[in-house]
Amino acid sequence: MEDIQKLIPQRNPIIQVDELTRVEGDSAETRLLVKADNYFIDEDQLFAEPGLIEHIAQSASAFAGYQALQQGATTPPVGYIGEVKRFHCYRRPAIGEQLHTTIIMGAEVAGVTMLTGETRVGEEVVADTQMKIFVEQ
Repeated sequence: MEDIQKLIPQRNPIIQVDELTRVEGDSAETRLLVKADNYFIDEDQLFAEPGLIEHIAQSASAFAGYQALQQGATTPPVGYIGEVKRFHCYRRPAIGEQLHTTIIMGAEVAGVTMLTGETRVGEEVVADTQMKIFVEQ
């Protein structure tokens, strides 16, 4: 797919998505390899919970960016997390683990979209959440 920097407005060191791997209807998948120099690695060498939230939000951003580019935009839209609901962190990923995240976009009302996100390492769910995001048009 596209270079991730064409799809999201974030730049290093805060980029938390390596690749948008699949888009199908209202869902998309992304991946991120957790590296030692990741901004969200804590002193215990594990990926911090705010990093998981940011990764899921950036996965939604990559999906929105992909859709915008498909519709002729030249830059990705800027989005904001409006609310995080029911965030569950079952296990914090370690350096070297590959995150695979599935985003499912829900209904949009007045520019606010509800989405669900689930992050896995292999077959193991490590985090899931619902978010409300606002995307500038």
